[in-house]
Amino acid sequence: MSNKRAQIRTQIRKIRNSLPKSQQSIAAQSLKVNFTQHLKSKKTPNKKHIAIYFSNDGELDTSLLINELWQQNHTLYLPVIHPFNGATLLFQRYEKNSPMKANHYGILEPKLNCSQICPLTDLDYLLMPLVAFDNQGNRLGMGGGFYDKTLAQLHQGNWQKPQLIGLAHSCQKVDALPIESWDVPLKTIITPDKIYQW
Repeated sequence: MSNKRAQIRTQIRKIRNSLPKSQQSIAAQSLKVNFTQHLKSKKTPNKKHIAIYFSNDGELDTSLLINELWQQNHTLYLPVIHPFNGATLLFQRYEKNSPMKANHYGILEPKLNCSQICPLTDLDYLLMPLVAFDNQGNRLGMGGGFYDKTLAQLHQGNWQKPQLIGLAHSCQKVDALPIESWDVPLKTIITPDKIYQW
């Protein structure tokens, strides 16, 4: 099964990285519109605690969405690789003047400040990157397992927060993914063309 997952990962990353810049720009704009409409449809109090991420490796560009969410006065958080176990994520508040550093994958993250860490269950939304997704909302990540290990504590119960939302290009959808026991399925995946909900 791991070989099949690796094959899908390689194939979809290649497709994703071949998208022209013009298409990436249009996709980023569509993501901003689709996610803000999704928020409005929930008819809940305006200000939200939202964990997001910086795009990498051809992922759907989140920069326009980040700026839009700031303008709407939401509080944003970025993932920080846990400094002690190196296997899970913390979510630290992110503002325009937050001091940043590159992690060992070369992705920028806020410099660790424990007073700015948000407990997982205090987040309203957790926006997650993915390499591929299927018709049942299953998600295939980059293979590091950071999100799955971080969410393992929630996976045991029927939690209400945060709502997990995957972000992806439409070309990242496949019919079915080979699933492992630790995989956390998503109830919502947003692409530039459609909002999938299960």
